[in-house]
Amino acid sequence: MERKNRPRSRDQNISGSGSGVHRRGEGLGTGSVGSSDGYSGKKTNSTSGKRSGGRGAIAGGLSLPVIIAIIVFKLLFGGASSSDGTSSTSQSQQGSGILEQVLGALSSAGQSQPYQAGPAKPQASYSSVDTNVTEGSRAKYIAPIANGEPVTLMVYMCGTDLESRSGMASSDLAEMAAAKFSDNINLIVYTGGCSKWQTQGISSSTNQIYKIEQGGLKRLVKDVGNKAMTSPATLSSFIKWTAKNYPAKRNFLIFWDHGGGSVTGYGYDEKFPKSSSMTLDGIKEALEDGKVKFDFVGFDACLMATAETALMLNPYADYMIASEETEPGIGWYYTNWLTELGNDSSLSTLKIGKKISDDFVEMCAQRCRGQKTTLSLVDLAEFHSQVPERLAAFSKSVSKSLSEKKYKEISDARYNSREFASSSKIDQIDLVDLCKNIDSSESKKLAKSLQSAIKYNKTSSNMTGAYGISIYFPYQRTSYVNKMCNTYKEIGMDEDYAKCIRQFASMETSGQAASSSSASLNADGISSLLNALLTGSSGFLSDRALSIEDTADYISMNRIDPANLVWKKENDQYTMQLSEKEWDLIHDLDLNLFFDDGQGYVDLGLDNVFDFTETGELIADTGRTWLSINSQVVPYYHSDTSELGNGKYCITGRVPVLLNGNKTNLWLVFDNDSPKGYIAGASNDYGEEAHPLAKNMTKLKPGDTLDFICDYYDYKGNYKDSYFLGQQMTVTDNMQISNTYLQEGSVKITYRFTDIYNQEYWSQEINK
Repeated sequence: MERKNRPRSRDQNISGSGSGVHRRGEGLGTGSVGSSDGYSGKKTNSTSGKRSGGRGAIAGGLSLPVIIAIIVFKLLFGGASSSDGTSSTSQSQQGSGILEQVLGALSSAGQSQPYQAGPAKPQASYSSVDTNVTEGSRAKYIAPIANGEPVTLMVYMCGTDLESRSGMASSDLAEMAAAKFSDNINLIVYTGGCSKWQTQGISSSTNQIYKIEQGGLKRLVKDVGNKAMTSPATLSSFIKWTAKNYPAKRNFLIFWDHGGGSVTGYGYDEKFPKSSSMTLDGIKEALEDGKVKFDFVGFDACLMATAETALMLNPYADYMIASEETEPGIGWYYTNWLTELGNDSSLSTLKIGKKISDDFVEMCAQRCRGQKTTLSLVDLAEFHSQVPERLAAFSKSVSKSLSEKKYKEISDARYNSREFASSSKIDQIDLVDLCKNIDSSESKKLAKSLQSAIKYNKTSSNMTGAYGISIYFPYQRTSYVNKMCNTYKEIGMDEDYAKCIRQFASMETSGQAASSSSASLNADGISSLLNALLTGSSGFLSDRALSIEDTADYISMNRIDPANLVWKKENDQYTMQLSEKEWDLIHDLDLNLFFDDGQGYVDLGLDNVFDFTETGELIADTGRTWLSINSQVVPYYHSDTSELGNGKYCITGRVPVLLNGNKTNLWLVFDNDSPKGYIAGASNDYGEEAHPLAKNMTKLKPGDTLDFICDYYDYKGNYKDSYFLGQQMTVTDNMQISNTYLQEGSVKITYRFTDIYNQEYWSQEINK
């Protein structure tokens, strides 16, 4: 019997016995590097065969008001949204940390019930620029100029730790200086936001202004003042100064730094960490005050190719160049397109954008193996003339579907859409892909308008379903909903979209609250719980597509019964039987393994390894192996699995470490070309929830040191501290990834199921 609603498993390359599981030294005091809520609700001290409760599960002695208070606190303040085995701010700079939620491929080797993949997502790269202009679009702000007329490029370069740690800003300055152009190209760079510049002469104590000329840097202003570069006033002052001193009919603006998409916006200033980032409404404020119309505004920063950014930029620019995904550390490649512009200052923005995109993706493919890359060129005039009206119609249709009790259909469409920086839980997904998954008349019209406005889109070969524009749509974390709706008001975005995501988030939260309850709760019990939770509530919880009674009825008919998450043991094999309807409600499945070292539990992480019988029963992986690097057992957290079409897949996950003393995540990739896996690179882990995502992806070098970090729990399942695991390792040219057998010590095995409400359930424990 063919089954299409089963998750996929990673194939294991078992190489023999490993070095064992050994904590080293004293507790690090770093906070959890794995599951930041400490597996709330997972009863790790049960050895009697009783089922473990779901996250936040009702325990004896708690009153309903207390339970509701706990649920509301978790859902609104992030505790419920960070238990996927990723740190809440894992900086997915490389193509792996930045990983999208789509399904991957399952090898048939050893699999008695292979997963049947659905239609593959298409590769969304363009082969040529779309030169068509949609009728009704506003005239461009910037009229064509003749070759030889001056052009001014403003680069707002907040160096931050990308420069102080890795010299990435200096590298890009060198690429700019290597370009060949005459005096008609005014390339002006504003520097700041960095504790230590690696280019000699650039100050780390004050902000400065430079001009790129004659293959080097010419200082224009020695001391602009020590100002936060995430302040809108700092940006607008740079724009006004440059426009006054280097006037031109054609101006470009490039933002260089970290990026956080629509949720957190642009930038992180290393010298002013408390200044936070520059939000979209902050960028709008700066551009409004700057009084300059730009040919294009570009973001050499992560995740800024969003519908929200495009709508905000329309009054100030004709085009946007940005990435949907986190950018690899090398960022844009500047030499070639600047040289071409220097040869012809009248070069069209379409040709410039294509060159920037092509060079970016090509250079990343050469130098950043395994990283997912995207860059798109969006015509803001066409976007503004077509998208708002169709986005409103699309939003109303989603709200209508929710009111018709089609939450699961919308949740499935959202879950299966291309997601960006998924481990960071910022909830940005490709808007065209979402439209295709929903497949309504309104979504088809919106997708058509979006693709018309996206003039060029380039992606790496391992990136499918990325069409060039993303949007915020809550699923992994609902705590940002109110903030985003406030941002929409500030940037003038249509209220219909805000309403539809509030309604979706309200339904998701209701499903989480009800599913956190006991298995015996019926529709009336769910209704009573939701009345206590939702009546008189504010924010997104108050915006419901269904009445409380209808919501309760829907959830009671579409929820997993935790009492079914029990194992049947036969001939030392553990199997679990769930109905096809229950499997249809499950989005994710991961194995968690706790190792008993005699004093407590070492958390070895989450891995998508399992099997199915010929009749579709889940088979637990009880082989007592775990992922290792050079035969040393390491903590590993599966991030996502992507299907690339034609049987190709890409599975990614992270390993928490200190890399040369810095808190970091190694990113591992398993794909068709490397089924045994390889280390794609490392990304800094900043440990701040709202930090924009860094674009620095560090390649390991021979001689680098790795100290693996694990979380440690007591026998009651309480997080105690984090420790080094095993011995310090020195990086070599050929690091081997495999599964090795665990030796002395018992293990506790559980599986985590995640449903359509993004609610987690833990299976009964298996002790081996």
